[in-house]
Amino acid sequence: MQEVFFYVFAALTLGFGFLVVANPFSRDPVTRAMCLVLTILSLAGLFVLLEAYFLAAVQVLVSAGAVMVLFLFVIMLLDVGAEQRRRAGRAMTVMAVASVLALGGVFARALAGTRLPAVSAGGAGMAGDVEAMGEMLLTRYLVPLEATGLVLLVAMVGVVLLGRKDLK
Repeated sequence: MQEVFFYVFAALTLGFGFLVVANPFSRDPVTRAMCLVLTILSLAGLFVLLEAYFLAAVQVLVSAGAVMVLFLFVIMLLDVGAEQRRRAGRAMTVMAVASVLALGGVFARALAGTRLPAVSAGGAGMAGDVEAMGEMLLTRYLVPLEATGLVLLVAMVGVVLLGRKDLK
């Protein structure tokens, strides 16, 4: 039964992920953001199947909750009309494809030089140990965590400045 659920959640994740990027039914950004929420929830289902309950809860609370509220706030604040979306369509498509190819190259290069650590017979180590994950996050990965928070803050300030009516 677990294998059936895996295939169901994997298909839902891939399907909704496709709808985020290239939705043939709607070009509305809010619809795409809602598809992203469903993608995140499907990923949380995959985490539950891996018995990583804490990661599933964090995925739902942080990604589907806080980040998606931020995305929707940005979408609503900018209020880009359909005419502006059509006008920027071709140039944005070219830039998006170039960005995806560049990021794919960076990821491929990073993964090519990486070796995965051997997993002991006892399991994946700290798969469910919240204290160890928190300690590692706040010691070893503190700089990336703070950088992520700073990027989100800068993005929010940028949206507020772009959305001001007196600047237009």
